[in-house]
Amino acid sequence: MRYHSFDRVRICETTGMQDGYLRIDVVNSENNFPIKGAEASISYGESGQTQEVLRTNLSGQTEEIAVAAPPALLSLEEQNREKPYADYTVEVRAEGYGPVKVKGTEVLAGVLAVQPIRMIPLPAQTGAEENIQIPDHTLYGSYPPKIAEDEVKPVQESGEIVLSRVVVPQTIVVHDGAPTNASAKDYYVAYRDYIKNVASSEIYATWPRSTIVANVLAIMSFTLNRVYTEWYRNQGYDFTITSSTAFDHKWIYGRDIFEPISEVVDDIFDNYLSRPGVRQPILTQYCDGRRVSCPGWMTQWGSCSLGEQGYSAIEILRRFYGNSIYINTAEQISGIPISYPGEPVGSSGDKVRQLQQQLDAVATVYTAIPRVTPDGIYGPGTEASVRAFQSVFGLPQTGVVDFATWYKISHIYVGISRIAELN
Repeated sequence: MRYHSFDRVRICETTGMQDGYLRIDVVNSENNFPIKGAEASISYGESGQTQEVLRTNLSGQTEEIAVAAPPALLSLEEQNREKPYADYTVEVRAEGYGPVKVKGTEVLAGVLAVQPIRMIPLPAQTGAEENIQIPDHTLYGSYPPKIAEDEVKPVQESGEIVLSRVVVPQTIVVHDGAPTNASAKDYYVAYRDYIKNVASSEIYATWPRSTIVANVLAIMSFTLNRVYTEWYRNQGYDFTITSSTAFDHKWIYGRDIFEPISEVVDDIFDNYLSRPGVRQPILTQYCDGRRVSCPGWMTQWGSCSLGEQGYSAIEILRRFYGNSIYINTAEQISGIPISYPGEPVGSSGDKVRQLQQQLDAVATVYTAIPRVTPDGIYGPGTEASVRAFQSVFGLPQTGVVDFATWYKISHIYVGISRIAELN
């Protein structure tokens, strides 16, 4: 079988399929610690025939492998009706944990998909296999269209707006169904993980970066409006947002996350969209623009076309929401022990020491990362530890602690130390 190379895509002459990329990340559901030596079996579609068997390393990650996916062009053509991604089944087993099976892991050509697996320790898990079914992507499957709402919620003297400032929460409570579905389960999801999940469910990671940024900003602004206004709690519910496309965004329990989307979210997760004189984040609603039309809202396929024409993210957003829309930054990030200093961490000082303390705590769990001494000096040992951290968590391996690295370290530190729960 002969392949042609095109960037990160190899094209098979006999099948027309191209290379997509897949990695499995496995952690303990109780403490987010990585699970070493877990066995991951990967099969294509409904065949049930195992194609690859991989084992996780010290960081709970398998190697990244190339797997077949439909041509990348299918995910860029609005009129295409073929499924532009391949479905894989992932089965994971590890000693001392209940097995997990995920059907429907999506792989796009030329893009890395990371399938997270959270394993429940025995005997808390009975030994029965946990089965997760990932439904169709929203741009391919059939889902209810968004019920229109005002983009700014009215502020009343009685205090509908509960928060005095915009805060990025540590956790989103997702109701996995329509608001009135009392039997639907609630999930506690880290904010960034929620945004990555929604974006991976609602747009294609093969789209231009400016298009991905524009859509991520719209998703984050919508979500932060729900947080800021406590929209559902003011109606007597105990959750932040739903997974129903008729009311909110499509969030899918257990789905895989695409690397280009993950990178964008890590870079801009404290941003949202504003209008002059409006305190709350704008409830930026959208539709696909192919099966559903939505004048005055962003269309996802339209945003893809504009990105391909070279439009920037803010230019794309203004084409749909008007020229008064602008990008704002949240005043506070909840659950993060230390705020980013505003520029890459320097050579010495308290910020370096605080960084080292978090990084060393992470290194005690992710043992592929060298431990560091919190001495307040950013020397070669700290730089080497930062590079190793960046390698494990999919960041550019610069050894420089920029915005994305700083908050990724804090995010992982909070996850393994559960400091947010203590607060």
